[in-house]
Amino acid sequence: MTSDSQVTGDKPVVLVVDDDSAVLSMLGRVARREGYEVLTCGGGREALERMGQARIDLVVVDLMMPDVGGLEVIKAIRDANQSSQIVIMSGQATIDSAVEAVKLGARDYLTKPFDLHRLRDLLGDIKRDVSQLRDRLAIESDLAQHLNFQGMIGRGPAMQELFDLIRRLAPHVRTALITGETGTGKELVARALHQVGPRRDRKFITINCSAVVETLFESELFGHVRGAFTGATDNKVGMFELANGGTLFMDEVGELPAALQAKLLRTLEVGEVQRVGSLDQRKVDVRVIAATNRDLVEEVQRGQFRSDLYYRLNIVEIRLPPLRERSEDIPYLTAAFVRELAKRFRKPLVGVTPAAERLLVSAPWDGNVRELKNVIERACMLASGDLVTERELSDSLAQQSARAVRPLAAPMTGVSAPAGPSAPAAQAASDAGSLKEIEREHVERALKQTGGNKAAAARMLGLSRRAFYRRLERHGLAAPPTPNAPPGQSDA
Repeated sequence: MTSDSQVTGDKPVVLVVDDDSAVLSMLGRVARREGYEVLTCGGGREALERMGQARIDLVVVDLMMPDVGGLEVIKAIRDANQSSQIVIMSGQATIDSAVEAVKLGARDYLTKPFDLHRLRDLLGDIKRDVSQLRDRLAIESDLAQHLNFQGMIGRGPAMQELFDLIRRLAPHVRTALITGETGTGKELVARALHQVGPRRDRKFITINCSAVVETLFESELFGHVRGAFTGATDNKVGMFELANGGTLFMDEVGELPAALQAKLLRTLEVGEVQRVGSLDQRKVDVRVIAATNRDLVEEVQRGQFRSDLYYRLNIVEIRLPPLRERSEDIPYLTAAFVRELAKRFRKPLVGVTPAAERLLVSAPWDGNVRELKNVIERACMLASGDLVTERELSDSLAQQSARAVRPLAAPMTGVSAPAGPSAPAAQAASDAGSLKEIEREHVERALKQTGGNKAAAARMLGLSRRAFYRRLERHGLAAPPTPNAPPGQSDA
């Protein structure tokens, strides 16, 4: 391997691969005049070794070489998830070889002897594309930092209005209800209300109402005294007392047992708590911020949630839009996540390729920002260059879809696992079809096991109700009626 130049600056880097030293010399001169850093290799095997050692923006490779040919080099580069652009050159050009090179991902095909005018135009076009991509990625990364508000990122009107609402409410609000689908960032909104408001120096206490055993709910919220029940060997301070002077964030408040709803309402109205087993009332000064992915109006109508508690919590409602309603924010969220993950994984990642970004913007994102971050995190783990490619994201999206339908249980027989990192990019599309079939089978099984109870089926699958209904629509499924249930109650 030879190196006409070491990579020292911000110029685009071209790797020229040919077993003819005269070709290497001539292409090196032309590329340097066009503003490239130039690296050269005398064979395909050396080129593949070089690819993993430095950032390469463009590979110009001969089709016919004695050790590893140009088509094999393209395959190896794509299998290694490299984002480099590729140009094939040959003195024995055929239509078949040109078509095969383009199918494998080559940008263009040059014939020997070279048309210098066309060669310069091609190098200029690629240099401009590389420069524009890197400028755009740098701008998106910088903007993502500028657009960050208390851990949330949004440039579109929906999120800018949300940030403005938080700033106006934070100094005054005592009780608020945050609504939105799973993964939209409801806890971030709650923390922002706390941090921007006058209680920022006091405690922020979180309780996930869906994760507490029902028999322990009252003790968790209000505390207990020694001897109040079996196992109560000491006095316990509840969440309200812990948060006194600060903020209590009650996540998934729709899961609160009916017996506790009245006690929570009284605490909100009079500012007092009573520990389990005690007759004393204790004054507390707590800002309560509740969040839910449920439709509490529907829960009230069905008698599952107290209307007076709903109206008490809903003095101020803050609705978080799902990610599909603010797709203009995805490039900036992606830039922020890649920047964070590059530091964590100690990789030279600067962003995603244009094709990868288009894939991210077009994805449905039932799991919202949380799902987006999970997908990007896995793709960054797989990435071997400085850009995350469409292939890595396709693999990651397939894995995420498989996890989304996995909670139902036993592995299904006769279904292939999603392809790993070494599979061709076309396999990801095949996996998507298989995953759709798996998802449909899981949804059907959940409905069958719950007797058509859609709410229970959604919980079994770990989905919000809206996400579950979208899956029903996607697969054309209608839930069978719940046996022995009165009309209209199959969704209970």
